[in-house]
Amino acid sequence: MEKLKQNIILFDLDGTLTDSAEGVINACQYMQKKMNMPVWETADLKFIVGPPLMKTFTEDFAMDKETAEKAMVVYREYYTTIGLFENKVFPGIEEMLENLKAKGKRMAVATSKKEEMAVRILKHFGISDYFEVIGGDHREIGRDTKAKVIDHVLSTMRAEKEDVIMVGDRRFDIEGAHAIGIPCIAVEFGYGDRGEFEKYGADFIAATTEDVANLF
Repeated sequence: MEKLKQNIILFDLDGTLTDSAEGVINACQYMQKKMNMPVWETADLKFIVGPPLMKTFTEDFAMDKETAEKAMVVYREYYTTIGLFENKVFPGIEEMLENLKAKGKRMAVATSKKEEMAVRILKHFGISDYFEVIGGDHREIGRDTKAKVIDHVLSTMRAEKEDVIMVGDRRFDIEGAHAIGIPCIAVEFGYGDRGEFEKYGADFIAATTEDVANLF
């Protein structure tokens, strides 16, 4: 296969660079308990890792907007102090980033996680310096969708769309990338699966971190 030519690679965070399921699920269960809701079993909450939380709370938990906003505040009570560090970098990520850096690629993060949380996590694990920009949710200024985060990162990097590709693990990454007009590599070591990737039109599918690096 011919190597991909894009020089700018955007990475999702949860499920792509880090395995954050434990902290995200624990924070959700904390929120459910504090808000006197039924506390779901861990196995039943795996779907919440990756999608924007507001979408999860309003659609999957059927909350109205006011309740969802309150749930976000309670969720973050736990996540910002404990949950964000109940997390680990996937095996092979640093080697992949080193490989891509050696190939001269410019890299950034585009995540639906709150931006300040993303920065703290990447710094905590010592991999923040690989990325020129760490872009995330900043709904206070209207940056509240994956597409808007990607657009912000591209603008900050002064990037041309034809020189950019997204790497993610869920349909939200694929949809966000396509909404902006860039292709997406979907990774199988995260929280999505091949069926989801094919359904939502991933441009490439990579099974491992090594496979991602070898595409370039």
